[in-house]
Amino acid sequence: MSEETGGGLITNFSKTIGVTEPALKLILTVFAGYPLALIHRKYLYGKDVSLQHLFFIVTGFALGYWNYGKDINHCVLTIFFTYCTLLLLKGTAICVAVIFIFTMSHLLIGYLYCSTDSYDINWTMPQCILVLRLIGVAFDYYDGHQPPNTLSADSKKLALQKRPSLLELFGHSFFPAAFIVGPQFSMKRYLQFVGGQYSKKDTINDPPDCIEPAVQRLCLGIGYLIVFQTLGMFVSDEYLLTDEFANVNFFKKMLLLGIWGKYTLYKYISCWLLSEGACIMFGLAYDGEDEKGNPKWNGVENIELNIFENITQFQDYVKSFNVNTNKWLGQYVYKRLKFLGNRLISQFVSLMFLAVWHGFHSGYYVCFMFEFIVIYMERDIKSIIKSDERLTKFFSDPRLQLPINIILRLYTFIFMGWCLLSFGLLQFNRYMLAYKNVNYVGIILFVLWPIVYAPIIRFVLKKFKKNRSTE
Repeated sequence: MSEETGGGLITNFSKTIGVTEPALKLILTVFAGYPLALIHRKYLYGKDVSLQHLFFIVTGFALGYWNYGKDINHCVLTIFFTYCTLLLLKGTAICVAVIFIFTMSHLLIGYLYCSTDSYDINWTMPQCILVLRLIGVAFDYYDGHQPPNTLSADSKKLALQKRPSLLELFGHSFFPAAFIVGPQFSMKRYLQFVGGQYSKKDTINDPPDCIEPAVQRLCLGIGYLIVFQTLGMFVSDEYLLTDEFANVNFFKKMLLLGIWGKYTLYKYISCWLLSEGACIMFGLAYDGEDEKGNPKWNGVENIELNIFENITQFQDYVKSFNVNTNKWLGQYVYKRLKFLGNRLISQFVSLMFLAVWHGFHSGYYVCFMFEFIVIYMERDIKSIIKSDERLTKFFSDPRLQLPINIILRLYTFIFMGWCLLSFGLLQFNRYMLAYKNVNYVGIILFVLWPIVYAPIIRFVLKKFKKNRSTE
């Protein structure tokens, strides 16, 4: 009876505030990290590590079961399979390959059977977070069995010489503040945290002073959540597909496209900020001390707001947005493709892996393809400017810095909306209609760059340089 009542309360409340029940449960789960962090700080911090592992396992699993019911057992199966593989195959390349193939295959089969035409809040959401976490453990255990002189500085920091125990693997995987929506963090960080290495200097049993920075992140998360809901009153996915939007004048249309892009990103940013705040409150986010000896709490930071809100080039989106996933991608995919001998190919393969990890919707692949094309275009433009002395001097003029900055901010504001259209709308017929409604501006600018604009610009500059040399 109480379960039915609880379900009814959630259902009714979700209808009252205008969100789906799974979405409401998701956000409540993220908020649940804060009271759980306070309980851990009060009763378990600095105590027996097995007790801490059990606390994280029980609470994380309970939150997962509340959201997804028996489907949460997909996560349990994946973790247990990973442990058995680490146990049997040890720190070998075969071990990494088996874990990589199994976890990704399980996730993709889940997408195949569970995906709909829109965003799905089901067991594949925590599963996709879990897949990266477990693959990371496999790579770190492999690195721990390699000669240290063959490892990069980051790999040395993360390498695991000892195989994680079953409790450690489950505790790391089900950590309640990061199990559902992230952030990603290494097994090494988790073990150092439960081992008390992030404690106050004077005693291992006292949790660090992290309440204030945690509350600051919480407030920021709530603020972005409010802005997200507010922007949704002016733009929405469906609005971009209407005749009303298509008939708006071009400049207003571009403004609305930029606002929709922010609206789409703020959905993720609000969740990440709230989740990060809970991780800070636990003490997991400790990242050493600054030059004044004050503790830093950006160890699991997933959004760098100072960069994100002041972007003038798309490369800054990569630096500031979904930071931990991008770090994971760099550490375990991009750098491992060094044998290809080509950074551009490595970057392309890494982005395609990211698209596959998201699912089978064509919108993911188009979005990451555009990310690749846009970053290529920006690098190409920089190369052209750098190769021409007059252009370098022109764009370095102090008097032009303000107008250039304004133009670049408008450019990133508008065209991030363009790049996100396929990611937000997912289905081919939907994002193609949206492309049509915004006059195909991104295709005209980005796709034609290497085919039309770049060759013309290089030809003109070369001819001008040749004419000057003959004068």
